[in-house]
Amino acid sequence: MKIGEIVKKYREEHGLSMRQFAKLTGLSHAYIPLIERGTNHNGEPLIPSITAYKQIADAMGLSLHELVKMVDEDERVDISADGNNTTIPGIYPVRKKSFPVLGKVACGEPIFAEEDHETTIMASSDIDADFCLIAQGDSMTGAHIEDGDIVFIRQMEVVPNGKIAVVLIEDEATLKYIDYRPEQATLVLTPANPAFRTQIYTGEELNQIRVLGMAVTLQKDLTRR
Repeated sequence: MKIGEIVKKYREEHGLSMRQFAKLTGLSHAYIPLIERGTNHNGEPLIPSITAYKQIADAMGLSLHELVKMVDEDERVDISADGNNTTIPGIYPVRKKSFPVLGKVACGEPIFAEEDHETTIMASSDIDADFCLIAQGDSMTGAHIEDGDIVFIRQMEVVPNGKIAVVLIEDEATLKYIDYRPEQATLVLTPANPAFRTQIYTGEELNQIRVLGMAVTLQKDLTRR
């Protein structure tokens, strides 16, 4: 079970409101619904601290080890403030790093690629990316990339055909499935939304085009939906 499911089940079995359970734990009453829902105020996955786990365990009359044994193995816990607990089964450290946000990329017609080197975003250090871009438009919704999503890019000049690439066309950037056919001197950029047209570049047009990298993952803000 997930930690939120365990908390909710315990509350209901003991007839406790969220506020009453919060009082038992010493946690904020506003934090309990987030625990049960599993997301923070921005709609991102909530990763409780090891301290929160300890407080929940105490409130339920359990040891930390007993609580952890009840939780799914893939549940993540932030142990950055308590490195001595890294050996507890089912608890994993969340290490983060800063990614530069280099502006916006079109999910539709190409738009001007404005670089903003001063803006950064913190995300898991497990993400193998060099920078991120903010998606704009609806042409990649079939790939689950929507307007406003943060797309993480691994910088590379050659992206395998069939992958999603960021392509700079003169001073305009676009995000599309890529299909480069060197024997035909043709680059095909295909949207993931049938309402948008496929873009084809051939011959000398390719001199104005540069591949920036491959999309590897994305981050959504569910509160915008």
